Amino acid sequence: MDIQTILSNLKIEGLNAMQQAMAEACTESDNDVVLLSPTGTGKTLAYLIPLVSALRPDVRGVQAVVMVPSRELALQIEQVFKSMGTDFTVMSCYGGRPAMEEHRAMQHVCPSVIVGTPGRMNDHLTKRNFDADTVRTLVIDEFDKCLEFGFQDEMAEVIGKLPALRRRILLSATDAEEIPRFTGLRHAVRLDFLDGEEGAVADRLHIYKVMSPVKDKLETLYDLLCCLGQEPTLVFCNYRESVDRVGQYLRGRKVYCGTFHGGMEQDDRERALYKFRNGSCHIFISTDLAARGLDIPSIRNVVHYHLPLNEDGYIHRNGRTARWEADGNAYLILHPEETLPEYVAPEPETFAFPEDIPSPSLPEFVTLYFGKGKKDKVNKVDIVGFLSKKGNLRKDEIGKIDVKDHYAFAAIAREKAKQTLKLVQGEKIKGVKTLIELAK
Repeated sequence: MDIQTILSNLKIEGLNAMQQAMAEACTESDNDVVLLSPTGTGKTLAYLIPLVSALRPDVRGVQAVVMVPSRELALQIEQVFKSMGTDFTVMSCYGGRPAMEEHRAMQHVCPSVIVGTPGRMNDHLTKRNFDADTVRTLVIDEFDKCLEFGFQDEMAEVIGKLPALRRRILLSATDAEEIPRFTGLRHAVRLDFLDGEEGAVADRLHIYKVMSPVKDKLETLYDLLCCLGQEPTLVFCNYRESVDRVGQYLRGRKVYCGTFHGGMEQDDRERALYKFRNGSCHIFISTDLAARGLDIPSIRNVVHYHLPLNEDGYIHRNGRTARWEADGNAYLILHPEETLPEYVAPEPETFAFPEDIPSPSLPEFVTLYFGKGKKDKVNKVDIVGFLSKKGNLRKDEIGKIDVKDHYAFAAIAREKAKQTLKLVQGEKIKGVKTLIELAK
């Protein structure tokens, strides 16, 4: 499949300069590549296109392994790969679900590409759940984050169990002092796009300091979020307990928001992330787990409820907004005893609150849960048709739809939610009755 067909399937007009450079570097015979580029510049597509080009249709088995630091990133890459519309298959592997279930899926799907976290990849390789001898390409995405999370030993083990590797591709949003020897890189081509993007992003990113009159910043955060209205906003806290505390406080003040951190159940994390992506939740409170690796488009505002622990954290948090030529805002909330870190320069302007703080805004959409999915022969087109015909919704009143194996989510206009739920109760989709309700 040619690149233009893939871009058409992804609804992308063309490659950016970084992606083009990556494609050219990978045309050389089996050379290793290190790509350094800021968050939000399209690194996933940059390596997936040459990876797909190197896959051979006559080889049965896993030809490429992509290692990532988190399950959310694994799922995201799997979805992008599927959206490319190639004839090759992909699956993701990660902790939090039975490894045996994944092994059965491998036997059924026979993937050409596996995307997984280091620990789970090690598990499958140790048990020989797939043949490592067919793997020719290794990608380590968010390599710096993998090192930060302490995955050195697991990554070294995975690489040691892939004897037929011909190419290694490492991607990072920050520049490491040195690449560890266990990666086995040989005369790698280095593509550094870190400096070239900083000025462009700085022109589009507007930074403000927000002064809290007291040490507890909750009231100030509430006022700020009310002023930001329905704009998609990501609030960063340094600790899981703080995320829960802030979320509980805001909900108590009638602010509709989602929470996200590593201590939550996987289903709860995925549901919160999905609602934020589809516009049915416009305020997302998270630890730095959401600072990198997650595909969350159209974030208008980043709020630092806690100051980042270091400059890298500050850069990655701000990198969630002002992406792909869009403008964005970053707000640093400071209490009287706090001072701005040295890396925040020049001095940001102070955000001025209006005299009258508006009431909290509700998101434009809500999410419906459907109790049927792909395994029940239900797809996106079926759900759109059902909501149009049975729910009496216009096209612009139906948002993002995501169909899983045994259930599906659909975003619809909030103002039509009650009417739609009433109309569809008892109706069949694809000839089968199913549970349809507001997603919890």
